[in-house]
Amino acid sequence: MNPRVKAVKAKDNYKLEITFSNGEVGIYDCSPLLNFGVFSELKDKIYFQQVRAAYGTVVWPHEQDICPDTLYLDSVKIKKSPNKSLRRIGTKSRARR
Repeated sequence: MNPRVKAVKAKDNYKLEITFSNGEVGIYDCSPLLNFGVFSELKDKIYFQQVRAAYGTVVWPHEQDICPDTLYLDSVKIKKSPNKSLRRIGTKSRARR
């Protein structure tokens, strides 16, 4: 399961700055959606600015939303999640003679 949306800010040129639940931040470009059905309403820049994070994704007042997996996979990451220090603990058995 991909991380979910924790916060969102509308930017210029129909882009969203999204903070994901794993700490990563990405930019998602909504402009390819603007000519499709319910998303055409997003062309109104004032309406586009009304985006908010809810239910792990982004939503607008008239119930437009985008799949959170799409948002995560297709966004350009501008901040990666903090590297977790993974320490590999290996045990070697030694034969006793």
